Amino acid sequence: MILPKNIVIVEDEVITQRYLQDILSQYEITVSACFDNAKDTLAHLRGIPCDLLLMDINIKGAMDGIQLAREILRTVTLPIVFITAHNDDDTLEELLELAPYGFIGKPFSSKDVLVTLKVAYKRYLTHIESFISKEKEVLDIEINRTYHYSKQTSELYENDICVRLNKKQRMLLSILASHPNRPVSYDLLISKIWENDTIADSALRTLVYSLRKLLPELPIVSHSKIGYMLAIE
Repeated sequence: MILPKNIVIVEDEVITQRYLQDILSQYEITVSACFDNAKDTLAHLRGIPCDLLLMDINIKGAMDGIQLAREILRTVTLPIVFITAHNDDDTLEELLELAPYGFIGKPFSSKDVLVTLKVAYKRYLTHIESFISKEKEVLDIEINRTYHYSKQTSELYENDICVRLNKKQRMLLSILASHPNRPVSYDLLISKIWENDTIADSALRTLVYSLRKLLPELPIVSHSKIGYMLAIE
């Protein structure tokens, strides 16, 4: 069952916050943070592990959930599932403009939340995979003066000499090269490299370390609590 590992909840009703936390804990999903207004969400979201946002439309403050979502999506790519007690045409039209990955109507059950999250997160991963495929159409990436990467052959070159990498190192580099200068989440990297295998939490860190040790000048940048990025000059 594919589910996000870390969720941030934006909901102004404390009872609903706690109910959602109880539901998510049943499926071993970590609630990284709960907010009840846009100001705090925008101030702290970047420093929090987040694979998906559960966003109520009616929250405290001048900015509602739809406006907050627009602001977040200007700079960050995240799947958002809206929570709403309103199903009028105007609200639905505003929601559809944002192309949300799903929405949950109040009142809701544990099953409603589980089904919506499964569908939403699967759609998100499919969207990212499609984006990666399109990015592969670009043939070569000049990483820096030392390295360049060929997407056509999935090979890394050091001073025009092909570097020998093992299978998982090649997969890691391929994914990072498909998102130059953009962090790729831990969850996406693990799901693509190991697929359905059960792995230790340290497996991804060990893989990145092996690549850094082999190629110390290859600019793989760590983004704390987010993922890794290939920095292109």
